[in-house]
Amino acid sequence: MTALRKRMIDDLRVRNRSERTIDTYITWVANFARHFRKSPELLGPEEIRQYQVYLVNERHVSWSYLNQAVCALRFFYRITLGRDWLIKHIPFPRQPRKLPLVLSQAEVKRFLDAIHSLKYLAILMTAYAAGLRLSEVIHLQVSDIDSQRMVIRVRQGKGQKDRYVMLAPTLLLVLRRYWRAERPSSWLFPGSRKKEQPINYKPVERACRQAALDAGLSKPVTLRLLRHSFATHILEAGKDIRTIQTLLGHSSVRTTQRYTHVSLKTVLAVESPLELLAYSLDPERF
Repeated sequence: MTALRKRMIDDLRVRNRSERTIDTYITWVANFARHFRKSPELLGPEEIRQYQVYLVNERHVSWSYLNQAVCALRFFYRITLGRDWLIKHIPFPRQPRKLPLVLSQAEVKRFLDAIHSLKYLAILMTAYAAGLRLSEVIHLQVSDIDSQRMVIRVRQGKGQKDRYVMLAPTLLLVLRRYWRAERPSSWLFPGSRKKEQPINYKPVERACRQAALDAGLSKPVTLRLLRHSFATHILEAGKDIRTIQTLLGHSSVRTTQRYTHVSLKTVLAVESPLELLAYSLDPERF
């Protein structure tokens, strides 16, 4: 490991960034340096501009990937190298306003039924049943499951905030069966080889994709999609936006309000004006 890489990792850790964020930022800076075959210390505004153009025009990366690259480079130059003057040359891309994709409740059932591993069933069911982020699921501890109060404690979620979410009775039954089979002691979902560490996010993502394939779902199922489905389904069940905001751990209610645009309860609450016309198609017209 180079001294520069170690310095950036230390800068990220002292700011309490997650291991996944650290891995992502380091990868993007390494890719940037590899693209020009030079140390990033030797690269400047023109190379940064060229790299952004390359990602958009040649790699055709999504907004989320481009945003990751920008965040990584801004952190590296501003914090690790202390070059604040460079930040204006690394503008944030404009975020497209897209509605979140969600599964229907029937699709969620098909998805869960297609999971063949008890451990991954417990992980993915927890993600959907409590609306947790991937990092929140894999960092759950056994002591976070409070069956007396029927809640799950989420430690240091996004923004380094703790919160409580509901513990569904059905989920509790699955978690108890999983605990009897695996006997985790500290981390609820420990790694396969290193029990003293939580499970890595990559096998969880693979299990999620495989279950979607086995279930015959056409939608690209991810942990984020399960979280979107959780929010939409409880909104359709009649829960208010403020409650959903608290459960999801959103800082702003504006972030939560986007689920009103995909909720069937909202979409189907108003009858189309076409029905008010009492229009009847002549069967002999076409």
